[in-house]
Amino acid sequence: MSPSGLDGTTALITGGGVGIGRAICLELAAAGAAVVVTDRGDTSATVEAITAAGGRAVGVTADVTSPTEMAAAVQAAVDAFGGIDVLVNNAGIFASLKPRPFEEIDLDEWRTVMDVNVLGSFVSAKSVLPAMRARGGGSIINIASTTALKGTAWLLHYSSSKGAILAMTKTMARELGADGIRVNAVAPGFTLSSGVEQNSEHTAKMRANAAGGRVLQREMTPSDVVGSVRFLAGPESGFITGQTVVVDGGAYFH
Repeated sequence: MSPSGLDGTTALITGGGVGIGRAICLELAAAGAAVVVTDRGDTSATVEAITAAGGRAVGVTADVTSPTEMAAAVQAAVDAFGGIDVLVNNAGIFASLKPRPFEEIDLDEWRTVMDVNVLGSFVSAKSVLPAMRARGGGSIINIASTTALKGTAWLLHYSSSKGAILAMTKTMARELGADGIRVNAVAPGFTLSSGVEQNSEHTAKMRANAAGGRVLQREMTPSDVVGSVRFLAGPESGFITGQTVVVDGGAYFH
């Protein structure tokens, strides 16, 4: 039995091809879960890293805003591993955004952020429900952000989308408790994912200030996020639902 008790479980992670999503996939696989990696882009590197380490994984190309594509991802999980026990709603738009005053954000960009970050989490959660109910329960983990708690300037669309995720987490937890499905959120601080490091706007305007505002004064990487996700996926958190775990080195006390 793995330390986190994930042996025999199946986890579906959205946006698992890169960055924080890939780190979560690797962590849950190392803890014993079979992993279904979904992403709009290439999933092969994540799947290959898991299988090379002796884990089990399949990759599915899927857009989280598409009920049809997410239904196919769920079916792939059922076909490969028999069901779904854990959903990590990680897919989202952040690294490609240019921080700027909200009056400079156009409607198309606002709608795109809301579609992927909010609608995508709704569609993904809705898609896995039949499979989770068939298993007698499960764990949904929504990746939020401390921007929604702090009111981070220059990213109104992103902050607003993550505020919606916090509200969704609480409401979904109340609705799904009777099914034995727990719903929680993890809210990371500014994280040096691969996508962020490629975006000079984020690097220049946020990276310099992030570490200095933390009690633990260092930069945050995807590896800092994964332990909380693993905990919420496993039986140790079996009586926890509707909660948000802040992971940001003490920049925000929640």
